[in-house]
Amino acid sequence: MSLEESGVPTVAVHTHVFARLAQSVALANGMPTTRQAYVPQPLVGMTAEGLRGYIQGIDPINDRPFMQELIEGLSAPLNDNDLTGTSFERTADKFLEPDTEDNLRQLFEDNHWTDFMPIVLPTEERVAAMLKGTSHAPDEVVGRLRPTAFREFWEFTVEKVAVNAVMAGARPEYLPVILAHAASGVSARSSSTTSFACYSVINGPIRSEIGMSDGIGAMGPHNHANVSIGRAYNLLSVNLQGGSEPGDTYMGSLGNPMNYALTFPEAEERSPWQPLHVQRGFKAEDSTVSVFFGGRYHIAGFGPRETWAEQFKRAIAACQHNLPPTLIVDPITARQFVDLGFDSKEKLSAWIAENGTLPAVEYWDDLWVQTLQLPMAKAGVEPYAAKLKAADDEEVSLFEAKDINIVVTGGETQGAWKLLAGRLAEGATVSIDDWR
Repeated sequence: MSLEESGVPTVAVHTHVFARLAQSVALANGMPTTRQAYVPQPLVGMTAEGLRGYIQGIDPINDRPFMQELIEGLSAPLNDNDLTGTSFERTADKFLEPDTEDNLRQLFEDNHWTDFMPIVLPTEERVAAMLKGTSHAPDEVVGRLRPTAFREFWEFTVEKVAVNAVMAGARPEYLPVILAHAASGVSARSSSTTSFACYSVINGPIRSEIGMSDGIGAMGPHNHANVSIGRAYNLLSVNLQGGSEPGDTYMGSLGNPMNYALTFPEAEERSPWQPLHVQRGFKAEDSTVSVFFGGRYHIAGFGPRETWAEQFKRAIAACQHNLPPTLIVDPITARQFVDLGFDSKEKLSAWIAENGTLPAVEYWDDLWVQTLQLPMAKAGVEPYAAKLKAADDEEVSLFEAKDINIVVTGGETQGAWKLLAGRLAEGATVSIDDWR
C-alpha cells in the first residue's frame, strides 16, 4: 500500500487462506481495491517444482491464471473506485431484542461471541452490578486490540469489558484485574497459523483479596477467581478485537486449549525469590498482572535431582528456538534450586541461557528461525549475526537471560516444574490498582 501511495505499481501476493484477512486489511486502510493475487497454501515443505506450479497455475481466489492477475494488476490504470477510498459505519446497537434464554444463547454462539461453553447472559442489571467493581466510568476507554498485525485496532470501554466479565461468570471484585488484562494491549486470541495463546500471572495483595489460589492445582480449573478472570480475558479478546472466527479472524492450524483460560497468582509468601512484579520494577505492595504471549509448547519435569543439569539442557533444547520459555516451579523446586546455589531468579535465568544451546545447523534449520531471525542475521543484527557465522557443529545459544522469566506457584505436593512458551513484552506487566 505504501508503494501504491507513492505511485509505484504493486500487486500484493498472498496464500489463498488469507484472502479474507488481506481484503479486510486493505479495506481498513482505505484502499479496498488494492490489487491482490493469490497462490495455494501451503508454502512450507513444498518443492521448487511445486512452487513453480503455483505461479504457472490458477489463482484459487480470482479463478484466473496467476500470472494474468499479476501482469494486469501491475499494468492496468487506476480507476475512480481505486482512488475513492472508503469510510466506516462504527455505531452498533447496545441491546439485543428480548428473547428466550435458549434463543439468546444460540444467538451468541451463531455470532461467535462465546467460547462455546455456557455463558452468563449479560443483562443490563448484571452489567451494572459488575461495574460496581471499579471507580472508572463505563464510557472510559480502556485500550485497543486486534487479532493480528495490520488489522484495524478496535477501541473499547470499561462497560464493554464488564459485559465480557459477566459472560465469563466473574464477580465485580475481579473487574479491576480483568480491566488490567484488557489494558495490556495483548490479545489472548492472536490470529496466527501457529496457534498462539496467552497466560497471565497475578502479583501483589489483590491475590488474597479476591481469593485466588496459588496452591494445589493453581494452573487448573480449581479456583473461581483464577478461571473466570482468565476466561473473561479470552472472551474480551474475541469480542473487542474484531472476532476469533476460524478461517476469517483466527487461523491457528491446531488450535490451543489455553484459549479458554490460564490465569494464576505467584506464591510470593512461599517463594525464596523476588516476585515477578518486583523484578519488573513495581513495589511489593502493588498489584499487577503480567501477560505472557506464546503458549505453543509445554515441557514438564520434576526435581532438580542428581542429573538435573542434563535434564534441563535437553528440555531447553526442545523449546521452540525463537520463543523464550517461562519456568514455572513449585515452591519445593524453588527451594531445591536455592540449595544448589541459585539464590535469585536472575542466576537461574542466566544458567538456562548459557546452557540452552544447539548445534548451529539445527538452530538454523528451524522454520521460524529462518523466517524471523535469518533476515536479521544477514543484516548484521546481533546476536543473530554471530550465530550465522558459527560452524554447523558449533553450539549456539537459543535464548537471552533477560527473556527468561521464572514464576513460583503450586501446592507443594510434588517438586514439579514446567517450561511454558511465553514472551513477556515491555509494558505487558500492568497495574491492577489503576483500575480499582
